[in-house]
Amino acid sequence: MTANLAELLTRAAAESPDRVALVDAATGRRTTWSELEDAVSRVAAGLGELGLVAGNRVVLSTANRPEFVTAYLAVLRAHLVAVPVNPRAATGELVRTAADCRPRLLVADSTTITSARSVATGLEEALRGADEELRARAVVPRIVALDCPPAAGEAEWSALLGTAPRALPAARDAESLAVLLYTSGTSSVPRAAMLSHRALIANVEQAARVDPPMVRRDDVLYGVLPMFHVYGLNAVLGQVLCQQATLVVADTFDPEGALDDIARYGVTVVPIAPPVLAHWRTVPDVAERLRGVRTIMSGSAPLSPELVEEFTERSGLTVHQGYGLTEAAPVVTSTLCSKEVKAGSVGSALPGVSLRLVDETGGTPSGSDPGEILVAGDNLFDGYWPDASDGPVDGWLATGDVGFLDGDGDLFLVDRLKEIIIVSGFNVYPSEIEELLADVDGVLEAAVVGVPDELTGEAVVAYVRPDPARLDPADEAAVTELRRRVREICEARLARFKQPSRLEVVPALPRTITGKIAKGRLRTVIRREGMGLIE
Repeated sequence: MTANLAELLTRAAAESPDRVALVDAATGRRTTWSELEDAVSRVAAGLGELGLVAGNRVVLSTANRPEFVTAYLAVLRAHLVAVPVNPRAATGELVRTAADCRPRLLVADSTTITSARSVATGLEEALRGADEELRARAVVPRIVALDCPPAAGEAEWSALLGTAPRALPAARDAESLAVLLYTSGTSSVPRAAMLSHRALIANVEQAARVDPPMVRRDDVLYGVLPMFHVYGLNAVLGQVLCQQATLVVADTFDPEGALDDIARYGVTVVPIAPPVLAHWRTVPDVAERLRGVRTIMSGSAPLSPELVEEFTERSGLTVHQGYGLTEAAPVVTSTLCSKEVKAGSVGSALPGVSLRLVDETGGTPSGSDPGEILVAGDNLFDGYWPDASDGPVDGWLATGDVGFLDGDGDLFLVDRLKEIIIVSGFNVYPSEIEELLADVDGVLEAAVVGVPDELTGEAVVAYVRPDPARLDPADEAAVTELRRRVREICEARLARFKQPSRLEVVPALPRTITGKIAKGRLRTVIRREGMGLIE
């Protein structure tokens, strides 16, 4: 049995040494499987020479680029734990991540090196005022500078690549921790999902058993999905490793540029997030420009049936949808597993994955009634860092999502139990933004809700109630100034996808009979506005 995901690379290099593994979309640079194997071996040895030992965490904060793949697989081969993070995250978020998982190393490139250095500085400053016990346990990560000059005390990526490869102890325990991925889980606070090698490999193998296949050996995949996200990391890169296919690595999505890349590099499989279809549906010659593509796969966020129908009619391509979650590594269902693609369905369970629904009493819903989705399979995570809390119970994971199953076993999503907002496939936690807004001078309270958005699936809308003792809601100049301050703070403290797309300053917020803010009424107002029923 494969005990380490990086063993898939070793196998690919032995069986397909001269086939192209990676293509850098920006430069056209190609890397074969044997070249990737050599680079990973060298970096893994270099990590050992830096003093890292099994179980140490390594934060990966780089753009989507071939070096990310090398660093990720080298970390796993060296029996370390990879912690991929959003390279566009605000510095404060990175500091919290580092403080939580206590990494020994932080790999950064020219796009993230400033934030990485701020993280190290921030942790150092925080420790100066800490007690002796905390200082003894805390770690300030060493930085590895990729494609930029290292500062004093930092390591250099090129030096890792220059390390002579050496034999490493064989991986024997597939249950060992491989990756920490920060997500909400079923709470409103971001926590790190603990994914073992067993979970990652299981989901790769489950997806590989789908017939017709998601990915074939002769496929070229377009890798624009961020690899710090579980979808790009394991559903895409994992399948490329397993099938020994080719991945075209692109850092940012541009509607026209992506279509050019797809034609230039002969892409045959396009894994996307829903906003991509919304952009492409306005391109007049999209069918011609996608003529070499055989499969489009969408996941990570809901996709409207109307958009799918329109795109399919214009492009001639079937869009296969799936459902998954970080805690399932991530794929749970796919329409590739269905007898037929049905509008609104996210497909049937992958081979080796089981689904069941429960109602609010824990029983089975009646007939076709919806219920909370529970998942079982070897692809499930172990729980949340650091103590494996809230993991599967008796082999079943409660997802917090609500759906129903039809007679063919196809899943249809209905709602989410929690208030998580999903923007372009990324979780946004309203409580995090509300706490930030409530700390703004002149704000008494705030409420954040998600609303449907054609481009991003959902968008963040924030309602702010001014403190009447500090600001008169009827004073337009004062309200404008408050709005400016709130926007400025959001831009400085939140990643772009978390920033409110709409900000309303209101004299009061609706409440339930128990005094809670009635967010459902806020969503209803926005929905009625969108329907033109109210101004």
